[in-house]
Amino acid sequence: MTAKSVKHSHKTQLAELTRINTHDLLKAFGLEKVRCGRQLLDALVWWPARRFAQTVLHYDQLIGEANLSTGGAWAAQALGAQIKISNVEHVPAQGPLLILANHPGLTDTVALFAAIPRPDLRILAAERPFLNALPQTSRYLISINEASGHNLTAIRAAAGHLRSGGALLTFPAGQIEPDPAVLPGALASLQHWSASIALFARLAPATQIVPVLVSGVLSARAQRSPLRLIRRQQKDREWLAATLQLIWPAYRSVTVQVTFGRPILAADFSHPKHDSLLMRAIVHTMQTLIKRCQSA
Repeated sequence: MTAKSVKHSHKTQLAELTRINTHDLLKAFGLEKVRCGRQLLDALVWWPARRFAQTVLHYDQLIGEANLSTGGAWAAQALGAQIKISNVEHVPAQGPLLILANHPGLTDTVALFAAIPRPDLRILAAERPFLNALPQTSRYLISINEASGHNLTAIRAAAGHLRSGGALLTFPAGQIEPDPAVLPGALASLQHWSASIALFARLAPATQIVPVLVSGVLSARAQRSPLRLIRRQQKDREWLAATLQLIWPAYRSVTVQVTFGRPILAADFSHPKHDSLLMRAIVHTMQTLIKRCQSA
């Protein structure tokens, strides 16, 4: 690729990410469907959308030049987050590994990239335009198309990666969850974890399963901001506060805690009749981690 084509590709990526971020910012404020005065609204959020796009592009370039861990650590720092890691000795250095994480949003994913000491890490994640605009990050993704409901290809690819001795990260809730250190409802959210993850215990029985809790991602100060009252629904208020944290440096300073649970051997639950027992073991581990976090 010539220098000219690289520059053109960079500009195209930056424009696409800025467009996506602009839409997401307006959506956080409940303004994404406004048409009258839309150009003015787009102009008002263009600068923070562009600045975040530039940060994300640099993070993606770092992944291409180094690895997920390096890119994740830089991105977390750039977004004002310090990372503390506990019980990393529970993560096997090699062999098939399935890491199951809660998903409070914002910097949780990059914090996990920085914390998981496995260069063979792949991420099972839903397709998103934002992720599609990041070519280096995309190389590590096994994408799920939520709209189609047909994801046999992704499941086979994920199971194949495990059987070959690789590490796989996924978010069983399939949606944003409450930050255990900041918001109520983290324990209740475990009820929504997909039991389909037990399928991997049968497809790759040599796998070790490690639940991991990410907390402290959200800024408590941002969550108390009066601006969040613009939105009526509690979930919308929480996400607006998280968005304010991204665009307002005064809200960015957080300490993200990544805590790994003890490994669970998939081979102990590889029979289909044991799916519910496996889920109980996983949920119990996460409940313990959440309670420790909230009592600290």
